[in-house]
Amino acid sequence: MLIIFYTLEGLYTMATIDYEKAYKLGRKDYQFKILQQKQATLPVLDDILPPKGSYSEVPLGLVKIPLDQVVGTKTNARSNSFAPNFMPILEEDTEFARKWISLSDSQLEEGIRDPIKAYEYMNKFYVEEGNKRVSVLKYFDVDSVPGNVTRIIPKRSDDLENKIYYEFLDFYNLTKINYIYFTKEGSFEKLIELVGKKPGEPWTEDECMDFRSIYYRFSSQFKTKEHNLSITPGDAFLAFLKLHDYKEICDMPIKELNTLIDKTWEDFVLLTKEQKIDLKVDPSSEKKNLLARLLSPGVQNLKIAFINDKTPSTSSWTYAHELGRMHLEQTFPDNVTTIRYDNTSIDTIKDTLEQAVSDGCNIIFTTSAAFAQASVKAAIDHPNVRILNCSVHTSHRYIRTYYARMHEAKFLMGAIAGAMAENDKLVYIADYPIHGTLANINAFALGAKMINPRAKVYLEWPCTKNCDIDADIERIKPSCISGKDMIIPDEASRYFGIYHMSDGEPVNLAMPLLHWGKFYEQLVRTIMNGTWKYDDNPSEKKAINYWWGMSAGVVDVICSRNLPIGTQRLVDLLKKTICRGEFNPFTGILYSQDGVIQSDPYRNLSPEEIVTMDWLAENIVGHIPTEDELLENALPLFSQQGIEKKG
Repeated sequence: MLIIFYTLEGLYTMATIDYEKAYKLGRKDYQFKILQQKQATLPVLDDILPPKGSYSEVPLGLVKIPLDQVVGTKTNARSNSFAPNFMPILEEDTEFARKWISLSDSQLEEGIRDPIKAYEYMNKFYVEEGNKRVSVLKYFDVDSVPGNVTRIIPKRSDDLENKIYYEFLDFYNLTKINYIYFTKEGSFEKLIELVGKKPGEPWTEDECMDFRSIYYRFSSQFKTKEHNLSITPGDAFLAFLKLHDYKEICDMPIKELNTLIDKTWEDFVLLTKEQKIDLKVDPSSEKKNLLARLLSPGVQNLKIAFINDKTPSTSSWTYAHELGRMHLEQTFPDNVTTIRYDNTSIDTIKDTLEQAVSDGCNIIFTTSAAFAQASVKAAIDHPNVRILNCSVHTSHRYIRTYYARMHEAKFLMGAIAGAMAENDKLVYIADYPIHGTLANINAFALGAKMINPRAKVYLEWPCTKNCDIDADIERIKPSCISGKDMIIPDEASRYFGIYHMSDGEPVNLAMPLLHWGKFYEQLVRTIMNGTWKYDDNPSEKKAINYWWGMSAGVVDVICSRNLPIGTQRLVDLLKKTICRGEFNPFTGILYSQDGVIQSDPYRNLSPEEIVTMDWLAENIVGHIPTEDELLENALPLFSQQGIEKKG
């Protein structure tokens, strides 16, 4: 039905009024871009394309085009008729305006159905025929328009944008979905995994419809709250899926979904930060004057949960944390009670966290990096409970993470091994290819090289499918072996720390010590004395990771009597320089297996560079295993904390 208004100036239709509104929106955007010294009209694809011969054209046929991805025109012909927001900027008395108004009438009466003609380049669309149709539909907030599309595909390159686009092409071939996009490499592959599909597996029509439904519900809520975040709705949706199960949110009522998006918002903000993690390299010295009130009557009593993936009798890692738990009870007998939950898995961690909250725990330590995402979900649901996860480089605002700078101890262990390497051959038995592990391995190799420039470190990964450590040791015949950091009480073994073989038996030389008791004690003190809140700056929106080392007294090296006195003195000297901050194992010129990592002889690697390193030192023989090389029991941890090669 055509709606007509009579005014003193004459006859007006609703479409005429809509043109006036659209024109004002266009002029506003046009003038704003002029003030910013940016292009104030529509981009033109012909001006953007690389030289002919460097791309190919593929007809896609009739495609449903997301209107928020329509950004420009194919040629210059209509570029100057629109502002960058696709609203008109020509006066109402023009032929252009009359045609726009006529199309607006059509949209109001029966809807615009005629397909446009467009080109797609780097997942953005440029209109060849139908610019005014696009403008009208954008004005009415329509989400898509049918169009006959030709895709322009550039040649492959090492450019990040190009790599992401080729990942999109693979995803599109499986799904025909073109409305989700990302700013980070590997995101499409991760999305497929989180949706529950296998790599290379085509999606059914029903699966695509379900995905479209939940994604548009999410992106609609995201866009209503978004304030100039430098991420796409796709980036935010992927982060959301990493926390919340895809099938659960598909069945979630819209009100509950919107509430969950609101609760998760700070994680989306965190995605926009270049330096997302605030590494606290030493216990905070703020509010030291409050320590005298530590055990005053007003101090809150704390009930602390420790959630472990194994038991102290079956895992040296869990045993080390158990010693830390017992240290807490002994240090704060009147203010702290603890409870331990063992043998927790990825499948049961959610229920265990809920049980800990139900049991009245106001602090929860989850001691496996594989529990990080479940910890975040629990923290969102229970904002009054402090939840900390034992991991490094975990970027979430809702929990804090903690880990030790074990690479400092590993550097000293490498120096010891290098000094004792009569045949220049060393074996390093690693655990998992996750953040923090490579720093330990490389620090060991650098320590060995500092003492013995000819030392070679042979890398072993027990978490891989084809690893046979005994056979490799027999073949290599190393002078020293770096094994697990400690043993469990029920295991009568000397295969830990640095050892060498003598008459078929291990002879221990030194072992690294991670004193979780001191770590937990200082963390609890930050809560008791009020320092906890001073570690956080809400305006900066950074994730907080406690990353303490020798200077905090939580990392050490213990030498055995089998170690020569001169080597012990060297270790003591290096330890003191590291504790005083006078020496960093990752100082000066550094070489990887592939070339120079750092060429400045006076520079230290930053904490962020140490935590995220994805390379191996030049004197290491071996490689970083990929996901398909890992044993099944290593996959949950790898999916949370696995090393991602940066190129």
